[in-house]
Amino acid sequence: MTDRPEPWAPGSGPAVAGKRHAPATLRNRDAILSILRNELPSSGLVLEVASGSGEHAIHFAAALPNLDWQPSDPDPTALASIEAWRRDASLPNLLAPIQLDAANVWPIEMAAAIICINMVHISPWAATVGLFGGAAQVLPIGAPLILYGPYIEGDVQTAPSNLAFHQSLQDRNPDWGLRDVADIDHVAAQSGFRRTGRTEMPANNLTLIYRRG
Repeated sequence: MTDRPEPWAPGSGPAVAGKRHAPATLRNRDAILSILRNELPSSGLVLEVASGSGEHAIHFAAALPNLDWQPSDPDPTALASIEAWRRDASLPNLLAPIQLDAANVWPIEMAAAIICINMVHISPWAATVGLFGGAAQVLPIGAPLILYGPYIEGDVQTAPSNLAFHQSLQDRNPDWGLRDVADIDHVAAQSGFRRTGRTEMPANNLTLIYRRG
């Protein structure tokens, strides 16, 4: 069964004192963390694009104390949730969230790594193009851009749950939907990235690793 994170919208989902909760986070955070331990640098700033509720940021910052974690999101409701979680966690390496729309100008000049979880399929294609374009501006050569989520692959049978999820996203917004990994590889190459890793994850998801240069 595919993780099915819901797009953030005012008033959607349970919230306590501004916090939002994404049930998929509890299911996938440790599997993602195992990848991050191998792929992230030993120190530096990690930019998380589309941090959503902020729960991943809390978990990863706590587990990786030598890295500074910069959460971000374009949605003010999500930013409020991230900040609420951050205040309670009081982690010295977790920075205040910034408003960042992947498809537009980025308010950050450099990062040692970028991670983006469950954004590519719940956003217009321009956001994915902007993700790689922005990453090319802020990442040094060899630094990783890590994507997690459900994808389509031409040589791999798509799980029925992923096909159903794709259709539900298309019904909600025709600009959304599961993306073909080949298309992501193509737009990555246009910004100077090549895919260096692919890992099958629980619930029919993938982690894709891209590096500059």
